[in-house]
Amino acid sequence: MNQVVEQPTRSEYRDHDGAEMLRIRDLHAFYGESHILHGVDMEVRRGELVTLLGRNGAGRSTTLKAIMNMVGRRTGSIMINGTETVGMKAHRIPRLGIGYCPEERGIFASLDVEENLLLPPTVRSGGMSIDEIYAMFPNLYERRRSQGTRLSGGEQQMLAMARILRTGARMLLLDEITEGLAPVIVQKLGEVLVQLRDRGMTIVLVEQNFRFAAPLADRHYVMEHGRIVEEISAAELPSKRDHLNALLGV
Repeated sequence: MNQVVEQPTRSEYRDHDGAEMLRIRDLHAFYGESHILHGVDMEVRRGELVTLLGRNGAGRSTTLKAIMNMVGRRTGSIMINGTETVGMKAHRIPRLGIGYCPEERGIFASLDVEENLLLPPTVRSGGMSIDEIYAMFPNLYERRRSQGTRLSGGEQQMLAMARILRTGARMLLLDEITEGLAPVIVQKLGEVLVQLRDRGMTIVLVEQNFRFAAPLADRHYVMEHGRIVEEISAAELPSKRDHLNALLGV
C-alpha cells in the first residue's frame, strides 16, 4: 500500500452556494397495484447530510429506490442537480453523480475485496482512488485479498460504500447501513460519513438507529404511511426529541 493520503479539509471541497442537489415534489411510487409513496416532498442541498426516519414500512427505502427508478412506476417530479429524472431510464441516473447503497449490499462473493472495488465503472470524474479508500477503510486494505464470502457484515458494508466512492458519485443514497453491525463498526461508519460530508458529498441516509443518525445529520425528515410528516433541523432536535421519539416509537 502507498503512503496514507491526507484527507482534504472541508474548505477544499464543501459547496457553499446552498444550491439544491435533490428536489422531490408530489412523488408517488407503485409496485404493481401497491401504492407505496403518496406525494413525497423533500429537498436536499449540496453538501448536506439528511436522514429519512420512520418506522418499518413507512416508505423510506422505497423513496431511495424511486429516486433511482427502481420501482414499478413513479409519478411526480425528481430534480437531481437541476435535471428532471422521472422520465429517465434507470441506467442513466447514476451518471448524474448518484451512488446508491442498498440494504442488501450486493457484494460479489466470488471476487476478493480489491476486485469488488475495481468492478464498478467510473460514471463521473473525481472518484476516490484505491489508496484513498484504503486510508478511509483500513479494514479493507487488510482484507483486500479475501473473498466476499469471508468478510464480516461490517466489512461487507464498508466495501459496499467504498465501491460507490470510486465511481465519482457526489450524492450518496445509503439504506440502513448500520443494521445488525457491532457498535465499534457503527462508530467507524459514522466517522466515515463525517469525512465524506466534509469532502462536499451530499448524503441521504435511511436509518433505523436514531442514536447513530441524530448527531450526524443537518436535517431529519420523518415519514409515515408513504408521506413526509415532519422536517426537523439539527438546531431544533433537542427541543423536539421527545416528540420525535413518539413518532418513531423508540
